[in-house]
Amino acid sequence: MYTENDKILQQNVGEGVVRKVLSYSDNLMCCELKFKKGSIGALHSHPHEQIGYVISGSFEYEEEGSKVVVKAGDTYYVAPNIVHGVVALEDSVLLDIFAPKREDFLL
Repeated sequence: MYTENDKILQQNVGEGVVRKVLSYSDNLMCCELKFKKGSIGALHSHPHEQIGYVISGSFEYEEEGSKVVVKAGDTYYVAPNIVHGVVALEDSVLLDIFAPKREDFLL
């Protein structure tokens, strides 16, 4: 699969947050998320493994009640069913990888 970013429709997933589902298969999915400063990726959990890579900006990342600031170049891993979320400390971009794919993200 080849995916041209500029041809993908953005999904509005919350106030100040947009998501693009990039390439994916049944077992793996890559998503780009853009956050406006102050936007929240609400605390949630899911049965998927997740790795996040901060492309630009910074976030307060929370996992199971513990908080840390992550910035451009940092990554984080989320095991299945772990409660996690973010708050954008500035305009920021995340790359999220999920295994398996998130069926709920597909239009």
